[in-house]
Amino acid sequence: MLVTAALDAARRVTTEVPLPAGGRTRRRWQVLAVLAAQDLTTARVVEAHLDAVAIRAEAGLATPDGTTWGVFAAEAPDVRLDATPGDGDGWRLTGTKPWCSLAGDLTHALVTAHTAAGRRLFAVDLAAARADGTAEVLPDRWHSRGLVDVPSGPVAFRAVPADPVGEAGWYLRRPGFAHGGIGVAACWFGGAVGVARPLRRSERHDPLTRRSRGTVEHHLWTARLALDHAAAAVDAGAAGGPAGELLALRTRTVVATAAEAVLTEVGHALGPAPLTLDRDHAARVADLTVYLRQHHADHDLAALGERAGQTGPEDEQWPW
Repeated sequence: MLVTAALDAARRVTTEVPLPAGGRTRRRWQVLAVLAAQDLTTARVVEAHLDAVAIRAEAGLATPDGTTWGVFAAEAPDVRLDATPGDGDGWRLTGTKPWCSLAGDLTHALVTAHTAAGRRLFAVDLAAARADGTAEVLPDRWHSRGLVDVPSGPVAFRAVPADPVGEAGWYLRRPGFAHGGIGVAACWFGGAVGVARPLRRSERHDPLTRRSRGTVEHHLWTARLALDHAAAAVDAGAAGGPAGELLALRTRTVVATAAEAVLTEVGHALGPAPLTLDRDHAARVADLTVYLRQHHADHDLAALGERAGQTGPEDEQWPW
């Protein structure tokens, strides 16, 4: 029921939420954050759908009314998805793709696959492929206690028809790749706001509780400033190429760090009661904990350090 409502929400907002880099990016991320503060499952579904809509728009493609989309671009060392040319301009996808969120419910997906020229993005009619048996969702791999209603297991493709979206390598090179990554961070921020609300509403006013509220306020304000700065940079056209990669790494790191700090601080301040007696709060904590693992922790920090080390004084208004 919750996923059905989330998919309905995704359909409704397809044309209502502004595309990134069009002057209203802050509003786009604000919508995602508000949804995430209310319910992370809904935000997770809507964010992926809107990301697919933005990718298609960046490629000059409209999104058909009534469709729901995901973006399956993850890789894993033990599986591989290959694309081979078929008849005419069509392609066929064969192999297994990991981390395919809601592949059993979405009508369509954008999927990356390996070609002779490198990784390339393709559009797939999932509903048709499920119906004829050429796409098989493997649900027995999803054992998460967070985002339990958004199974993200692997999908086996058997010569599934696919339409190319952009040239080989375009998916990662395009400016919108950084924009989409920051959109996920907006959901992390909203999720952290939702986790923090029981502390904000608490009637306790002892010094330690006031300190915890102040700490949480500090982290959330820092994350919000980072998102506001990123939205302004995206709308100013200053978030493409290496600059966009650096902006996304910085923003995602700031927001993920803040969200993890909020999880810890709220847990310390309120103790076990809300985690065990408040169903919504317990679910929200579990959901955010899983969602935050889209940030790759030390790996992303190392990438940030490498990228920051490549900038010179002329690249920064406030250099080290």
